[in-house]
Amino acid sequence: MTPSWPDLVAAEFQEMPGLRLTLAQAARLWGLAPRDCAAILDALVAQGVLGRASDGRYCRPSELWRVAARQPAA
Repeated sequence: MTPSWPDLVAAEFQEMPGLRLTLAQAARLWGLAPRDCAAILDALVAQGVLGRASDGRYCRPSELWRVAARQPAA
């Protein structure tokens, strides 16, 4: 059985700790239309598989603190 796109995307983030991608980067990486890629990424965020940092990048939920730590204080 062929894995679904959400399964493939989730596996990429699990296999590459520290991976943080913008929507445009993710769409290019997987060769998906931005709208389709956004739907997949947002579904994975809703499921708690991925997180979305304040800078808009998608990453593993355990990586969110690293993205926040790199943000300059307001």
